[in-house]
Amino acid sequence: MKSIINILSLFITSFAMANIHLPAIFADGMVLQRNAEVTIWGNADPREEITLKADFLDKEYKVKAANDATFKITFKTPKEGGPYTISLKSYNEVSLKNVMLGEVWLMSGQSNMEMSAAWGIKDGDAEMAKANYPNIRFFTARKSSAEFPQKDIIGNWATCTPEMAKYFSAVGYFFAQRLQNELGNVPVGIICSAWGGSAAELWTPKSAFEENPFLLENFKKLQSSENEYYPTRISAAYNAMIAPINEYKIAGAAWYQGETNTGNANSYEPLLTSMINSWRKAKGYEFPFYIIQLASYKGWGDSTAQIKNIQRKVSQSVPKSGLVVISDYSMIDDIHPKDKKPVGVRLANLALTDVYKKNTLGNFPTWKSTEFKGNKAVLTLEFADGLHFKNKTSDQFEIAGADKKYVKAKAEIKGNQIIVEAKEVKTPVFVRYNWSNEAFPDLFNKANLPASVYSNEK
Repeated sequence: MKSIINILSLFITSFAMANIHLPAIFADGMVLQRNAEVTIWGNADPREEITLKADFLDKEYKVKAANDATFKITFKTPKEGGPYTISLKSYNEVSLKNVMLGEVWLMSGQSNMEMSAAWGIKDGDAEMAKANYPNIRFFTARKSSAEFPQKDIIGNWATCTPEMAKYFSAVGYFFAQRLQNELGNVPVGIICSAWGGSAAELWTPKSAFEENPFLLENFKKLQSSENEYYPTRISAAYNAMIAPINEYKIAGAAWYQGETNTGNANSYEPLLTSMINSWRKAKGYEFPFYIIQLASYKGWGDSTAQIKNIQRKVSQSVPKSGLVVISDYSMIDDIHPKDKKPVGVRLANLALTDVYKKNTLGNFPTWKSTEFKGNKAVLTLEFADGLHFKNKTSDQFEIAGADKKYVKAKAEIKGNQIIVEAKEVKTPVFVRYNWSNEAFPDLFNKANLPASVYSNEK
């Protein structure tokens, strides 16, 4: 009798293993990218045939699981819409309900990206009371780390309600709200994969460090023993919180991080560049990538300005990237500025301008070139219509010769150029702007968007 029970148990177990299993990113309430080739993947018994059907598809898709018990089904999504049902059937049937087709964006970084209204943002209660958007969906990736890239992610989808929005990334919420309003109620899905205190090295795959050992050596200067709030092993967050969704189609990504890397700023430029390129390589396409620049903070010497300048340089050197400047909303004595709505709105406006061609006011004045003519520095900017100093004149420009001894300089706007000079410097070689953690930007364009910190030093 006992042997019969054992045989039955083995049979039941084997049958259960044949069932289709999907990663957590595929669940009721999810958003799939519209007008795109998307992939749904999972596990099933080797050689098991899986049939996929959906309300928005005009045909079925069939595929057999590979010998390693994995399967992938790729199909073309139509325009925005929903709610839909997707079913995958084999020995068992898995139904994904309340699925929307729309725009999917990934938000990542450290605490300022993670920060929700529950943390105490400006006007948080009033804003969350209005957060009833059934066509905005949130996926929160739970904090998790791993030594090697994982197949599944820990997290869940939720519909935007006042209760759910209160605990979701405030920047992600305000971005989604603005995007949907401007796109005509197109569904928006925001995946937030962020971890307060995390260095960029945690979000970068190991291949980047193998290709550039300098990055690893530099990180060792910052690295400490395991922290009670976040891991300190390279790639740990990437492996658990990004790699599992590399095949999930997105419209673009936003990155709000850098505070922790003020401790090793000299490697941040190649690191951030490598991270962006590796994320794109893993997804197989060059999606838009937007960097939210750090706000000013008085506690770190000029390392904050260095990181901000690097973020500017990366946004200009890496294709299809952009920069969101927020220094005019700094709190100086608080590393977590409380006014998150302008951050999300500015991010959305940049995406609306760049990706959706729906807005012409999203571009920040951008440093294009620097020339030295005699005793003057001539700075040329793009997106400089209506360029002006907030207080008529500016005291935030400095100039230096080869000795790098900076002095305050006079600055004059002429069209899309700024002419900078100081009588103490006869042969200028270097020029910089807003190079202080305690100074708010005073250079704006017609759209009232501020220019970034700038330095022409390498």
